[in-house]
Amino acid sequence: MAVGRRALEKVVNGLNAITGFRGARVLITGHTGFKGAWLALWLKQLGADVTGFALPPENGRPNLFSDAGVADGLTSVIADLKDIDAVTKAFEQARPEIVFHLAAQSLVRRSYQEPIETFASNLMGTVHVLEACRRAPGLKAAVVVTSDKCYQNNEQAKGFREGDPMGGSDPYSASKGCAELATGAYRQSFFSDPDGPLVATARAGNVIGGGDWAEDRLVPDIARSVYSQQPIVIRNPDSIRPWQHVLEPLRGYLMLGARLMNGEQDFTEGWNFGPNADDMVPVKDIASRIVETWGEGSIENRPDPNSPQEAGLLYLDIEKAGTRLDYKPVLSLNDGIGLTVDWYRTHRDDPSRITELTIQQIKDYMERLS
Repeated sequence: MAVGRRALEKVVNGLNAITGFRGARVLITGHTGFKGAWLALWLKQLGADVTGFALPPENGRPNLFSDAGVADGLTSVIADLKDIDAVTKAFEQARPEIVFHLAAQSLVRRSYQEPIETFASNLMGTVHVLEACRRAPGLKAAVVVTSDKCYQNNEQAKGFREGDPMGGSDPYSASKGCAELATGAYRQSFFSDPDGPLVATARAGNVIGGGDWAEDRLVPDIARSVYSQQPIVIRNPDSIRPWQHVLEPLRGYLMLGARLMNGEQDFTEGWNFGPNADDMVPVKDIASRIVETWGEGSIENRPDPNSPQEAGLLYLDIEKAGTRLDYKPVLSLNDGIGLTVDWYRTHRDDPSRITELTIQQIKDYMERLS
Protein backbone atom coordinates (compact mmCIF):
# COMPACT_ATOMS: atom_id res chain seq x y z
CA MET A 1 0.00 0.00 0.00
CA ALA A 2 1.72 3.17 -1.17
CA VAL A 3 1.39 6.27 0.94
CA GLY A 4 -0.80 8.83 -0.83
CA ARG A 5 0.75 12.17 -1.82
CA ARG A 6 -1.38 14.19 0.59
CA ALA A 7 -0.70 11.75 3.42
CA LEU A 8 3.03 11.82 2.67
CA GLU A 9 3.08 15.61 2.77
CA LYS A 10 1.51 15.45 6.22
CA VAL A 11 4.14 12.96 7.40
CA VAL A 12 7.02 15.00 5.99
CA ASN A 13 5.72 18.18 7.56
CA GLY A 14 5.42 16.41 10.91
CA LEU A 15 1.61 16.68 11.17
CA ASN A 16 0.72 13.00 11.42
CA ALA A 17 0.81 9.70 9.60
CA ILE A 18 -2.83 8.74 10.04
CA THR A 19 -3.75 8.33 6.39
CA GLY A 20 -0.32 7.01 5.46
CA PHE A 21 -0.42 4.06 7.82
CA ARG A 22 -4.16 3.43 7.99
CA GLY A 23 -4.77 -0.16 6.92
CA ALA A 24 -1.08 -0.89 6.40
CA ARG A 25 0.19 -4.26 7.61
CA VAL A 26 2.97 -3.46 10.08
CA LEU A 27 5.29 -5.86 11.90
CA ILE A 28 7.05 -4.52 14.99
CA THR A 29 9.78 -6.52 16.68
CA GLY A 30 10.16 -5.69 20.36
CA HIS A 31 6.54 -4.67 20.96
CA THR A 32 6.70 -5.87 24.58
CA GLY A 33 9.55 -3.46 25.32
CA PHE A 34 9.44 0.22 26.20
CA LYS A 35 9.81 1.90 22.80
CA GLY A 36 8.14 -0.95 20.94
CA ALA A 37 5.04 -0.78 23.15
CA TRP A 38 4.68 2.98 22.58
CA LEU A 39 5.11 2.46 18.82
CA ALA A 40 2.53 -0.33 18.77
CA LEU A 41 0.00 1.84 20.60
CA TRP A 42 0.67 4.74 18.24
CA LEU A 43 0.31 2.64 15.10
CA LYS A 44 -2.97 1.23 16.38
CA GLN A 45 -4.16 4.80 16.82
CA LEU A 46 -3.12 5.45 13.23
CA GLY A 47 -5.30 2.57 12.05
CA ALA A 48 -2.54 0.15 11.11
CA ASP A 49 -2.93 -3.64 11.16
CA VAL A 50 -0.19 -4.41 13.69
CA THR A 51 1.64 -7.64 14.45
CA GLY A 52 4.19 -7.69 17.25
CA PHE A 53 7.06 -10.16 17.67
CA ALA A 54 8.99 -10.22 20.95
CA LEU A 55 10.01 -12.06 24.07
CA PRO A 56 7.52 -11.90 26.94
CA PRO A 57 7.96 -8.98 29.36
CA GLU A 58 10.54 -9.68 32.03
CA ASN A 59 9.24 -11.19 35.25
CA GLY A 60 9.48 -9.38 38.53
CA ARG A 61 8.78 -5.82 37.46
CA PRO A 62 5.88 -3.82 35.99
CA ASN A 63 5.78 -3.43 32.21
CA LEU A 64 4.13 -1.03 29.80
CA PHE A 65 2.94 -3.85 27.54
CA SER A 66 0.64 -5.20 30.28
CA ASP A 67 -0.16 -1.95 32.07
CA ALA A 68 -1.30 -0.12 28.92
CA GLY A 69 -3.10 -3.04 27.28
CA VAL A 70 -0.79 -3.03 24.27
CA ALA A 71 -1.86 -6.54 23.20
CA ASP A 72 -5.47 -5.44 22.68
CA GLY A 73 -6.23 -4.99 19.01
CA LEU A 74 -3.02 -6.45 17.59
CA THR A 75 -1.56 -9.86 16.83
CA SER A 76 1.08 -10.67 19.42
CA VAL A 77 3.71 -13.32 18.70
CA ILE A 78 5.77 -14.22 21.76
CA ALA A 79 8.98 -15.78 20.50
CA ASP A 80 12.74 -15.34 20.41
CA LEU A 81 14.46 -13.27 17.71
CA LYS A 82 17.37 -15.72 17.84
CA ASP A 83 15.04 -18.42 16.48
CA ILE A 84 15.10 -17.79 12.73
CA ASP A 85 12.30 -20.30 12.11
CA ALA A 86 10.03 -18.39 14.49
CA VAL A 87 10.94 -15.12 12.80
CA THR A 88 10.25 -16.56 9.35
CA LYS A 89 6.90 -17.98 10.46
CA ALA A 90 5.83 -14.64 11.93
CA PHE A 91 6.63 -12.89 8.64
CA GLU A 92 4.69 -15.50 6.68
CA GLN A 93 1.63 -15.03 8.89
CA ALA A 94 1.76 -11.23 9.16
CA ARG A 95 2.59 -10.54 5.46
CA PRO A 96 3.94 -7.10 6.48
CA GLU A 97 4.21 -4.14 4.16
CA ILE A 98 6.61 -2.44 6.56
CA VAL A 99 8.78 -3.70 9.41
CA PHE A 100 10.00 -1.68 12.38
CA HIS A 101 12.79 -3.69 14.00
CA LEU A 102 13.25 -2.56 17.62
CA ALA A 103 13.83 -5.83 19.50
CA ALA A 104 17.19 -5.91 21.26
CA GLN A 105 19.16 -6.48 24.42
CA SER A 106 19.16 -2.77 25.22
CA LEU A 107 21.22 -2.35 28.38
CA VAL A 108 24.91 -1.39 28.40
CA ARG A 109 25.66 -2.72 31.87
CA ARG A 110 23.88 -6.02 31.19
CA SER A 111 25.99 -6.45 28.07
CA TYR A 112 29.07 -6.78 30.27
CA GLN A 113 27.35 -9.61 32.15
CA GLU A 114 25.85 -11.26 29.05
CA PRO A 115 28.05 -10.43 26.05
CA ILE A 116 27.18 -13.57 24.06
CA GLU A 117 23.45 -12.99 24.54
CA THR A 118 23.88 -9.35 23.58
CA PHE A 119 25.64 -10.09 20.29
CA ALA A 120 23.27 -12.98 19.56
CA SER A 121 20.22 -10.75 20.02
CA ASN A 122 21.47 -7.49 18.57
CA LEU A 123 23.57 -8.75 15.67
CA MET A 124 22.20 -12.16 14.70
CA GLY A 125 18.66 -11.18 15.66
CA THR A 126 18.94 -8.31 13.20
CA VAL A 127 20.36 -10.65 10.55
CA HIS A 128 17.40 -12.99 11.07
CA VAL A 129 14.97 -10.09 10.56
CA LEU A 130 16.81 -8.96 7.42
CA GLU A 131 16.84 -12.49 6.06
CA ALA A 132 13.08 -12.73 6.62
CA CYS A 133 12.63 -9.33 4.98
CA ARG A 134 14.35 -10.37 1.78
CA ARG A 135 12.07 -13.40 1.47
CA ALA A 136 8.82 -11.61 2.37
CA PRO A 137 6.49 -11.08 -0.61
CA GLY A 138 4.78 -7.71 -0.62
CA LEU A 139 7.20 -6.08 1.82
CA LYS A 140 7.84 -2.46 0.90
CA ALA A 141 10.07 -1.15 3.66
CA ALA A 142 12.02 -1.89 6.83
CA VAL A 143 13.34 0.49 9.48
CA VAL A 144 16.09 -1.10 11.56
CA VAL A 145 16.49 0.74 14.85
CA THR A 146 19.94 0.64 16.41
CA SER A 147 21.32 3.24 18.85
CA ASP A 148 23.33 6.44 19.18
CA LYS A 149 25.96 4.19 20.77
CA CYS A 150 26.67 2.52 17.42
CA TYR A 151 29.32 5.17 16.70
CA GLN A 152 33.00 4.82 17.54
CA ASN A 153 32.89 7.20 20.48
CA ASN A 154 36.03 9.26 20.94
CA GLU A 155 34.26 11.60 23.40
CA GLN A 156 34.19 14.33 20.75
CA ALA A 157 32.54 17.62 21.67
CA LYS A 158 30.43 17.71 18.51
CA GLY A 159 27.50 15.64 17.43
CA PHE A 160 28.02 12.38 15.59
CA ARG A 161 26.92 12.49 11.97
CA GLU A 162 25.50 9.54 10.08
CA GLY A 163 28.70 8.98 8.10
CA ASP A 164 30.95 8.71 11.15
CA PRO A 165 32.65 5.34 11.79
CA MET A 166 30.81 2.58 13.60
CA GLY A 167 32.41 1.20 16.74
CA GLY A 168 31.86 0.53 20.41
CA SER A 169 34.12 -0.25 23.36
CA ASP A 170 31.49 -2.25 25.28
CA PRO A 171 29.51 -5.28 24.06
CA TYR A 172 26.24 -3.36 23.71
CA SER A 173 27.69 -0.49 21.68
CA ALA A 174 29.75 -2.83 19.52
CA SER A 175 26.70 -5.04 18.87
CA LYS A 176 24.76 -2.00 17.63
CA GLY A 177 27.64 -0.97 15.38
CA CYS A 178 27.66 -4.53 14.04
CA ALA A 179 23.91 -4.36 13.41
CA GLU A 180 24.46 -1.21 11.36
CA LEU A 181 27.21 -2.87 9.32
CA ALA A 182 25.10 -6.00 8.77
CA THR A 183 22.14 -3.90 7.62
CA GLY A 184 24.38 -1.99 5.23
CA ALA A 185 25.72 -5.23 3.79
CA TYR A 186 22.22 -6.65 3.31
CA ARG A 187 21.05 -3.40 1.74
CA GLN A 188 23.83 -3.45 -0.86
CA SER A 189 23.71 -7.21 -1.44
CA PHE A 190 19.99 -7.95 -1.42
CA PHE A 191 17.94 -4.72 -1.32
CA SER A 192 19.45 -2.70 -4.16
CA ASP A 193 16.48 -3.32 -6.49
CA PRO A 194 14.31 -0.14 -6.39
CA ASP A 195 11.24 -2.35 -6.92
CA GLY A 196 12.08 -4.41 -3.83
CA PRO A 197 11.94 -3.55 -0.12
CA LEU A 198 13.71 -0.35 0.91
CA VAL A 199 15.77 -0.57 4.10
CA ALA A 200 17.08 2.18 6.38
CA THR A 201 18.50 2.40 9.89
CA ALA A 202 17.53 4.80 12.66
CA ARG A 203 19.68 5.91 15.60
CA ALA A 204 18.19 7.67 18.61
CA GLY A 205 19.58 8.93 21.89
CA ASN A 206 18.42 8.39 25.46
CA VAL A 207 14.64 8.37 25.60
CA ILE A 208 12.42 9.08 28.57
CA GLY A 209 8.72 8.48 29.02
CA GLY A 210 6.21 6.51 31.02
CA GLY A 211 6.47 2.75 31.24
CA ASP A 212 10.22 2.23 31.15
CA TRP A 213 11.06 -0.20 33.95
CA ALA A 214 14.48 -1.45 32.81
CA GLU A 215 17.27 -1.96 35.28
CA ASP A 216 20.12 0.57 35.52
CA ARG A 217 18.28 3.30 33.66
CA LEU A 218 17.88 6.77 35.11
CA VAL A 219 14.11 7.37 34.93
CA PRO A 220 13.05 3.88 36.11
CA ASP A 221 15.59 4.12 38.93
CA ILE A 222 14.12 7.46 39.97
CA ALA A 223 10.55 6.13 39.82
CA ARG A 224 11.42 3.07 41.90
CA SER A 225 13.20 5.25 44.45
CA VAL A 226 10.27 7.66 44.74
CA TYR A 227 7.78 4.79 45.00
CA SER A 228 9.81 3.23 47.84
CA GLN A 229 10.76 6.58 49.41
CA GLN A 230 14.45 5.79 49.11
CA PRO A 231 17.27 8.14 48.01
CA ILE A 232 17.94 8.26 44.27
CA VAL A 233 21.53 7.13 43.67
CA ILE A 234 23.17 8.61 40.57
CA ARG A 235 26.24 6.65 39.50
CA ASN A 236 27.39 8.79 36.52
CA PRO A 237 26.20 12.31 37.38
CA ASP A 238 28.40 14.14 34.87
CA SER A 239 27.73 11.97 31.82
CA ILE A 240 26.09 13.94 29.01
CA ARG A 241 23.40 12.34 26.86
CA PRO A 242 20.90 13.41 24.16
CA TRP A 243 17.65 13.19 26.13
CA GLN A 244 14.20 13.28 24.52
CA HIS A 245 10.70 11.96 25.11
CA VAL A 246 10.06 8.57 23.53
CA LEU A 247 7.44 9.91 21.09
CA GLU A 248 10.01 12.16 19.41
CA PRO A 249 12.25 9.46 17.86
CA LEU A 250 9.22 7.28 17.18
CA ARG A 251 7.85 10.09 15.03
CA GLY A 252 11.16 10.07 13.18
CA TYR A 253 10.84 6.33 12.55
CA LEU A 254 7.31 6.82 11.21
CA MET A 255 8.37 9.69 8.97
CA LEU A 256 11.26 7.64 7.61
CA GLY A 257 9.07 4.56 7.18
CA ALA A 258 6.51 6.57 5.20
CA ARG A 259 9.21 7.73 2.80
CA LEU A 260 10.40 4.17 2.29
CA MET A 261 6.87 2.84 1.79
CA ASN A 262 6.42 5.50 -0.85
CA GLY A 263 9.33 3.98 -2.76
CA GLU A 264 11.83 6.80 -2.20
CA GLN A 265 15.16 5.02 -2.51
CA ASP A 266 17.17 8.13 -1.54
CA PHE A 267 16.16 7.48 2.07
CA THR A 268 17.77 4.02 2.33
CA GLU A 269 20.50 5.24 4.67
CA GLY A 270 21.26 5.72 8.34
CA TRP A 271 19.41 8.51 10.20
CA ASN A 272 19.90 10.25 13.53
CA PHE A 273 16.87 11.29 15.57
CA GLY A 274 17.65 13.29 18.66
CA PRO A 275 16.86 16.45 20.61
CA ASN A 276 17.95 20.01 20.10
CA ALA A 277 21.43 20.78 21.39
CA ASP A 278 20.05 22.52 24.51
CA ASP A 279 18.52 19.23 25.67
CA MET A 280 21.82 17.34 25.71
CA VAL A 281 22.50 17.69 29.42
CA PRO A 282 24.32 15.86 32.25
CA VAL A 283 22.60 13.06 34.12
CA LYS A 284 22.57 15.08 37.34
CA ASP A 285 20.75 17.92 35.56
CA ILE A 286 17.88 15.82 34.23
CA ALA A 287 17.62 13.95 37.55
CA SER A 288 17.25 17.26 39.40
CA ARG A 289 14.58 18.44 36.96
CA ILE A 290 12.60 15.22 37.37
CA VAL A 291 12.69 15.43 41.16
CA GLU A 292 11.71 19.10 41.06
CA THR A 293 8.79 18.39 38.72
CA TRP A 294 7.65 15.41 40.79
CA GLY A 295 7.97 17.27 44.08
CA GLU A 296 9.30 14.12 45.71
CA GLY A 297 12.62 12.34 46.03
CA SER A 298 16.17 13.12 47.08
CA ILE A 299 19.32 12.64 45.01
CA GLU A 300 22.67 11.21 46.03
CA ASN A 301 25.43 11.66 43.47
CA ARG A 302 27.52 8.57 44.15
CA PRO A 303 29.99 7.79 41.32
CA ASP A 304 31.07 4.16 41.30
CA PRO A 305 34.79 3.78 40.40
CA ASN A 306 34.22 0.07 39.81
CA SER A 307 31.33 0.62 37.42
CA PRO A 308 31.76 -0.82 33.90
CA GLN A 309 33.03 1.71 31.39
CA GLU A 310 30.36 3.87 29.74
CA ALA A 311 30.87 6.87 27.46
CA GLY A 312 30.92 10.16 29.35
CA LEU A 313 29.97 12.37 26.40
CA LEU A 314 27.62 11.60 23.54
CA TYR A 315 25.98 14.00 21.11
CA LEU A 316 23.89 13.40 18.00
CA ASP A 317 23.80 15.71 15.01
CA ILE A 318 20.28 15.71 13.52
CA GLU A 319 20.87 18.21 10.71
CA LYS A 320 20.36 15.56 8.03
CA ALA A 321 16.94 14.54 9.39
CA GLY A 322 15.98 18.19 9.74
CA THR A 323 17.02 19.07 6.20
CA ARG A 324 15.79 16.06 4.28
CA LEU A 325 12.94 14.70 6.43
CA ASP A 326 11.82 17.99 7.95
CA TYR A 327 12.22 16.33 11.34
CA LYS A 328 12.32 18.82 14.19
CA PRO A 329 11.78 18.13 17.89
CA VAL A 330 8.51 19.61 19.14
CA LEU A 331 8.89 18.80 22.84
CA SER A 332 11.41 20.53 25.05
CA LEU A 333 13.19 18.45 27.65
CA ASN A 334 10.97 19.99 30.32
CA ASP A 335 7.89 19.04 28.27
CA GLY A 336 9.12 15.46 28.12
CA ILE A 337 9.86 15.41 31.84
CA GLY A 338 6.36 16.69 32.58
CA LEU A 339 4.75 13.91 30.52
CA THR A 340 7.02 11.31 32.09
CA VAL A 341 6.39 12.36 35.69
CA ASP A 342 2.64 12.55 35.06
CA TRP A 343 2.71 8.96 33.77
CA TYR A 344 4.62 7.52 36.72
CA ARG A 345 2.66 9.50 39.28
CA THR A 346 -0.58 8.15 37.76
CA HIS A 347 0.83 4.64 37.67
CA ARG A 348 1.55 4.82 41.39
CA ASP A 349 -1.68 6.52 42.45
CA ASP A 350 -4.26 5.09 40.02
CA PRO A 351 -2.84 2.35 37.73
CA SER A 352 -6.30 1.68 36.28
CA ARG A 353 -5.91 4.95 34.29
CA ILE A 354 -2.65 3.99 32.57
CA THR A 355 -4.12 2.74 29.30
CA GLU A 356 -6.25 5.86 28.96
CA LEU A 357 -3.39 8.18 29.92
CA THR A 358 -0.85 6.59 27.58
CA ILE A 359 -3.18 6.81 24.59
CA GLN A 360 -4.12 10.37 25.53
CA GLN A 361 -0.46 11.38 25.62
CA ILE A 362 -0.09 10.04 22.08
CA LYS A 363 -3.17 11.96 20.92
CA ASP A 364 -2.01 15.15 22.64
CA TYR A 365 1.39 14.80 21.00
CA MET A 366 -0.20 14.46 17.57
CA GLU A 367 -2.21 17.61 18.29
CA ARG A 368 1.08 19.46 18.77
CA LEU A 369 2.01 18.48 15.20
CA SER A 370 -1.12 19.93 13.60
